[in-house]
Amino acid sequence: MTTQPTQQTTEPVLVIDETHEIHLVKTVSRGRLVLRRFLRRKAASAGLFVVFILFFMAYVGIHFTHWGFTDLDSTAVLQPPSGSHWFGTDGIGEDLFAQTMRGLQKSLLIGLIGALLATGTAAVLGGIAGYYGGVADRVVVLMIDLLLILPAFLIIAVMSPLFAGKTWLIFVLLLAAFGWMLTGRVVRGLTQSLKEREFVSAARFMGVPGWKIILRHILPNMASFLIVDATINVAGLILAEVGLTFFGFGIRLPEVSLGTLISQGIPNDTVFAWLFYFPAVILIVLALAVNLAGDGLRDALDPNSEISGAK
Repeated sequence: MTTQPTQQTTEPVLVIDETHEIHLVKTVSRGRLVLRRFLRRKAASAGLFVVFILFFMAYVGIHFTHWGFTDLDSTAVLQPPSGSHWFGTDGIGEDLFAQTMRGLQKSLLIGLIGALLATGTAAVLGGIAGYYGGVADRVVVLMIDLLLILPAFLIIAVMSPLFAGKTWLIFVLLLAAFGWMLTGRVVRGLTQSLKEREFVSAARFMGVPGWKIILRHILPNMASFLIVDATINVAGLILAEVGLTFFGFGIRLPEVSLGTLISQGIPNDTVFAWLFYFPAVILIVLALAVNLAGDGLRDALDPNSEISGAK
């Protein structure tokens, strides 16, 4: 048993209009339609382009300079931007461009991994609660309500000494643990609606286990919502990391992220402005670009949204 079809054929079909005339119409696949709707949102297309540029800068562009993020240039301490050091240097002669690209890599990884974990947790737990109901539903709802009232910032701040000096992935897990609840509520409600549909009833009648029905039939039918949620979570988790790191509760030296660079640059923002403004501008551009791309993706996947020229 399969889910309801989400793709349209690209083969020509015969259509009879109200005058009983027969027309040959070539339908468009859903993927192509979504792409067309997305590209018609200029702001979303620009946002996606900027995200790709930042990825390129972080992982490829850094190799265009001969300075590594740990290299020291004792002849250029606190040097402003120049041909040798594009973003200038810090107080011990480290190249700020290499440092910023390294921080951008870490922030991108935190956003992507954290978003996948948060959305995946919401999908699984929300699907289980909505499909099985009963005790499973009450446990998941209680967990959601409890985590929603707990101050996430304070809890992570209190727990931060426990993972100080350990892998930064523990910090990502904590961020994801406090970022799935609202999405989980939505998934639970959608699952309660979808489990009454005919294709789910037919799969259940054929003896398909509940977990397979959730993974193969229910969650794929809300894939558009989950994709958009994960996209938007990327920017939210990046900003959360920067905020916590700024106050000393997130990524810690010798690890480098945009949060650590901004935290180090704040005391010198009036004298050695480049130490603060370059990482801060990169962060703002990244967050704005991801949000614009996520906004456009949401509208492209939503057939009820109004996009100029999308029809």
